[in-house]
Amino acid sequence: MTCERTRPGRRETKRLDRREAIIGVAHAYFLQHGYAATTMSGIAATIGGSKATLWSYFPSKEALFEAVLDRATAHFRERIISVLVPEADLETTLRSFCRHFLEKVTSPEAIALHRLIVAEAGRVPEIGEMFYQRGPNTMIRLLGDFIELGMTRGKLRPDDPRKVAKLLLALCLQGDHQQVLLGRIDRVDAARIAATADTAVDFLLRAYAP
Repeated sequence: MTCERTRPGRRETKRLDRREAIIGVAHAYFLQHGYAATTMSGIAATIGGSKATLWSYFPSKEALFEAVLDRATAHFRERIISVLVPEADLETTLRSFCRHFLEKVTSPEAIALHRLIVAEAGRVPEIGEMFYQRGPNTMIRLLGDFIELGMTRGKLRPDDPRKVAKLLLALCLQGDHQQVLLGRIDRVDAARIAATADTAVDFLLRAYAP
């Protein structure tokens, strides 16, 4: 006997759509005003509904910001999971991962969010922790698991896989990402991203050759 997935009713679909619309408006509002200066009243006024309606979806500004971060990172997390296929060739997969990673973190949307987090985390450490758990820490965990498989199969010299994952991510971020973050350049083209990814992977493979 097969079970069919229950589809949400019209009312639930409408509520989910409304929730997504609120998150979209809040995302833009947070980026424009910063976390500390953002208020639930301000977001409610921008949306055009009542503050009570907004609170019925999100009980606090922190919960709303968490939802913004969840949506901002969910799609990329799924893409990275699809790239880090356990059975795939180690070198090819690491190069693909680094290219996808760099494309994401140097995108205008990611840079704007990163600047917001850096600007506000000193005053509101909670948002730094929220971002770290959904962004950097997730990448370290997913990449570390893949690297650990490579070590188990004798493709890489044994070491702490998460430490190696952090090293590879740092190698990716050491150049153009910083330049974009500081506003020295506007965007990194595909050729530059590929070159940076290849350099990072080449260095790692030489350092951890079995």
